Amino acid sequence: MTLSLLLKIFFALILVCVLLILFAQWRTVAVSKNFIYEDIQSIPAQKVGLVLGTSKYIADGRRNGFYVFRLDAIIELYKSGKIEYIIVSGDNATPQYNEPDTMKRDLIELWVPEERIYADYAGFRTLDSIVRANDIFSQTSFIVVSQPFHLERAIYIAQANGLTVYGYPARDVPVRMSPKVWIRERLARVKMLLDNLFGVDPKFSGEKIEIGA
Repeated sequence: MTLSLLLKIFFALILVCVLLILFAQWRTVAVSKNFIYEDIQSIPAQKVGLVLGTSKYIADGRRNGFYVFRLDAIIELYKSGKIEYIIVSGDNATPQYNEPDTMKRDLIELWVPEERIYADYAGFRTLDSIVRANDIFSQTSFIVVSQPFHLERAIYIAQANGLTVYGYPARDVPVRMSPKVWIRERLARVKMLLDNLFGVDPKFSGEKIEIGA
């Protein structure tokens, strides 16, 4: 195989990757845009609000803006009466790193009653959090809270799984402060399309949990 042919194959693969990223971006926005409500008064009230997990602190020990703003948004929904219960969903990798318990503890400190909060300890990915809200917590329609870019992907996943999900955006963090997050999201949207194509399921199932029992 000549060097010229190898270069042509290399650039062809790059072109395919770029086109796939652009398609994933367009498709995600097109599907989700009518389900994200910036005005809290306009968003349809639901029984449950799902807040997607992230770490509380960043590498240098400072508070993670993504985390802080997500809790602010879910509390806004709860205090405005738009939701009755909250699911905190995230990674539970080790006893020292437990996103759901951290969010639950902080919400209780912010005056959300403990009995109104349910934890999903297997929300390892956005796919897992969204699908398990239905499979484990029996919710077919709910509000999801995260930053706008993340909401677009979450809503796409919900639609692909036959769920009606509305997004309430948390305040965003500037791209210049989180370039890795921006890049990772572009790739995550491609992975999302592939997961949908191949019917990927959440990593774990489990027993049903009745909210408000």
